Amino acid sequence: MKLTSALRYLDQHTNLEATAGRVEGLSLDRMARLVHVLGDPQTAYPVIHITGTNGKGSVARMVSRLLTAQGLSVGTYSSPHLERINERLAWDGEPISDDALGEAIGAVAAVEDLAAVTPSYFEILTAAAFRWFAEVAVDVAVVEVGMLGRYDATNVVEASVAVCTNVGRDHTDGAPGWRQAIAEEKAGIVTAGVTDVLVLGETDPDLLPTFAAAGAVETWLRDVDFGVAADRVAVGGRLADLRTPDALHEEVYVPVHGAHQAVNASLAVAAVEAFLGRAQADEVVEEAFAELTIPGRFEVLGRHPTVVIDAAHNPEGAASAAATLAEDMTLPGSVLMVVGLLSGRDPVEVLSALGVADAGLLVVCTPDSPRALPTSEVAAAAERLGAVVEVVPEPVDAVRRALAVATEADLVLVAGSLYVVGPVRAALREMEVSA
Repeated sequence: MKLTSALRYLDQHTNLEATAGRVEGLSLDRMARLVHVLGDPQTAYPVIHITGTNGKGSVARMVSRLLTAQGLSVGTYSSPHLERINERLAWDGEPISDDALGEAIGAVAAVEDLAAVTPSYFEILTAAAFRWFAEVAVDVAVVEVGMLGRYDATNVVEASVAVCTNVGRDHTDGAPGWRQAIAEEKAGIVTAGVTDVLVLGETDPDLLPTFAAAGAVETWLRDVDFGVAADRVAVGGRLADLRTPDALHEEVYVPVHGAHQAVNASLAVAAVEAFLGRAQADEVVEEAFAELTIPGRFEVLGRHPTVVIDAAHNPEGAASAAATLAEDMTLPGSVLMVVGLLSGRDPVEVLSALGVADAGLLVVCTPDSPRALPTSEVAAAAERLGAVVEVVPEPVDAVRRALAVATEADLVLVAGSLYVVGPVRAALREMEVSA
């Protein structure tokens, strides 16, 4: 299959990323059937499986860098993409080519009738990724959960190492007991007696029994077995001391912004050492992080004015973005914000955490998604918080408006959704924004 035909085939299947509403009848049966007729490619290599409300994409990218620095061949599966669908499947850090992606999706299409199932968009891509990793003979696959864990399509793998970054309120109605319910779903990526180590970033003591009951051979707890021993702001990122059960990696330069990224780095280093069964050499850790980039995560794309994009889309992510803004950035001018949100989020909570009341201007836009929250709702929430608000529906036009108002001393922050950040990131390369 050529990529154009493959994408047409994909679009003929239900894309839950683009639809709102509750999913009923959760089961892995359909996905298990699909990979079975492909020869169960996900069993051809060990897997590090990563879940969590926030940070799992960053951790997956860091883990992949660390493993590649060890000389291993590494497949990485992540979602959603920022600009091109190819980003979701990577081999040693390089996105899959158009031809290889078309072939991988085509291989899934060829067995759909044999499997006697109608897979979803995400299930097709997941199966294609697993098959491609087997075909190129990766030494290890780093697999990011799409949503929650237990019934996510990726959970047909049996992880050697499982990672849970944290438990937040995404994908829940917030009813009493939601933290316990979300923890149970995320703990579902552990295969009892098979998963050697669960690396747990969530520190709520009330949730620890749930994760312990998942049945990993060992559970490593953040701030007990591993963690950040020290963390300082550095030019372009953080300088952190990262502690694991077997090592202390001192003054590791992590070239991404935010104290939360130092925590993510500790999770990644612990996960790789759990997988290897030994400490990593300091120079290998330093090499792995030296060239680390995490597109769309507090990524600085311009200066004079400073332009930052961040995929913060929930209250926890918004709070991290605001903290990073305050701690990592020297701001002689004002902050202007461009924000679009998806349904399922309380706009007051997200905007309050982001600090829109203190912004010089908030430009509200519409994410490029059927799940977009109407700009009128977002603008009304912002006005209730005391923000100065304009509405410019198209995200790129919204950024142009903010840039037109900004002085060279100001900072423009684009946030709220990957479906805002992705199109803006592509467009900024075409704008006259100095890096």
